[in-house]
Amino acid sequence: MSKAILPSRMNLAVFKQKKIGAKKGFDLLKKKSDALKKSFREILAKILETKKRMGKEFNLALISLAEANFAAGDFSKSVLDSVKTRTNVRLNISSENVAGVHLPIFSLRGDADDQNDDRQMLGLTGGGQAIQRCKERFQKFLKILVDIASLQTQFITLDEVIKVTNRRVNALEYVVIPRIEFTISYIEKELDEESREDFFRLKKVTDNKKNEKIESQKIAKGNDDLPEQTESIFGGEDEEELLF
Repeated sequence: MSKAILPSRMNLAVFKQKKIGAKKGFDLLKKKSDALKKSFREILAKILETKKRMGKEFNLALISLAEANFAAGDFSKSVLDSVKTRTNVRLNISSENVAGVHLPIFSLRGDADDQNDDRQMLGLTGGGQAIQRCKERFQKFLKILVDIASLQTQFITLDEVIKVTNRRVNALEYVVIPRIEFTISYIEKELDEESREDFFRLKKVTDNKKNEKIESQKIAKGNDDLPEQTESIFGGEDEEELLF
């Protein structure tokens, strides 16, 4: 890439700005990755704890179902006959923003209690209290299932975002920034080489001018000495003429 770039002061300034921007982006993505990893670990711990609760609640719900069957007999047909087409329980979906990532949150809303259910028909003597306890246990179990679904959806979402963010961080750290630094180094070397060539060329021109000046001074000095020698020669002839 650097070979196709013209080494100039302007390009050097441009790539230095690119390096600053890339490092800022790297720092921001690194902080985002760290924040997402922290949330990822917290959600993982919540999933493990919620699954333990789910196992306990499921066992308690099965025990309460057995107690209700013992107290009221097989009431499954009565329950099926009293089931409506639409349930009173609804799933509410909201979201939480974690480092720019929207994580879905599932929660139950609505009243699951039906005043015309089999518990009312069976009455207290028909095991209504046992059925009510069984119903409450399964409602708690349903809430835990929804919590696990919410946590696992957040877990999967964070896992995908963390992978993408880490790829971007690695690309900036090991590809983009080194490539920009290599280009900057190439431009600086070329500019230094041009500066040395210009300095050498200027020095050579200066030396040539100095040499020319010295030569011209020597020539001028030689021309100044010629009249004195002529006068001394003529002066000698006059003296000889006087002698004779």
